[in-house]
Amino acid sequence: MEPVIHFKGADILNGESIVIYGLDMDVMPGDFVYIVGKVGSGKTSIIRTVTAENKLLKGSGEACGYNLVGIKQRDIPYLRRKLGVVFQDFQLLTDRSVEENLEFVLRATGWKDRGLIDARITEVLDAVGMHTKAHKMPHQLSGGEQQRIAIARALLNKPSVILADEPTGNLDGETADGILQLLRGLNEAGTAIVMVTHNRAIFEKYPGRVFSCEGEQCHEVIDQGIDVVL
Repeated sequence: MEPVIHFKGADILNGESIVIYGLDMDVMPGDFVYIVGKVGSGKTSIIRTVTAENKLLKGSGEACGYNLVGIKQRDIPYLRRKLGVVFQDFQLLTDRSVEENLEFVLRATGWKDRGLIDARITEVLDAVGMHTKAHKMPHQLSGGEQQRIAIARALLNKPSVILADEPTGNLDGETADGILQLLRGLNEAGTAIVMVTHNRAIFEKYPGRVFSCEGEQCHEVIDQGIDVVL
C-alpha cells in the first residue's frame, strides 16, 4: 500500500514562518490519525500544506499521488477533489439550501448530469443521517446537523482521506460524540481520517494514531500512556 499522505523531512510554513521543522508522517489507507497540540503549534498548517494552500519548500511531501513540492496551480483543484475537508465553522453557503450547497460543490468539480448529481447528494446525505434535511437552509439546522452536512460535502467526490480541522470545536459534548462516531464509521468503511484537535477526551475515547506538535516539532506518539502537551 502507498500512503495517502506522505511527508519526509518537511518544513511546514505558516505564511513565511516555519512552524514545524522536519516533519515525518505517513498516513496509510484506512488510518485514523489525530494531530494534537496547543493553539499555534502548527496543526492546521499541516492540513493547509496537504491541501496545497501552504507551500512546501523543503523536504518531500505527497498527497493522494500529487507531489506537494512545486505543485502546479492547475493541478491543485484535482488534488483537492481527492481530499475531503471539514472545518470547525462548517463553511456552508448560507443563502442556499443543503441540497444546493452540495450541488454547488459537485458542479464546481465537473459533475454535469442532473440524475447523477441528485443520486450522489442522496447517497452522502444518507451516509451522515441527514436524508430528510435536503431542503433546509443552514440557519434552520443545529450545529451538529450543520457539521454532518459539512461531512456529507466532504464525501461528495469519494475522497481517499478526510481532513477534519477541529470538527467538534463549536459543538457540545454529546453532539461532538455523535460526530466522532460518524467519522469512526466512515473510517471503518475504508476512508482515512486525519483529525486536528486539542481535546484530549476525544482521542482517549476514540483511539487512533497520534501525532503531537510541540516546540516546532511534530512526532508520532508511540507510547500513548505518556502525557501529550495540549
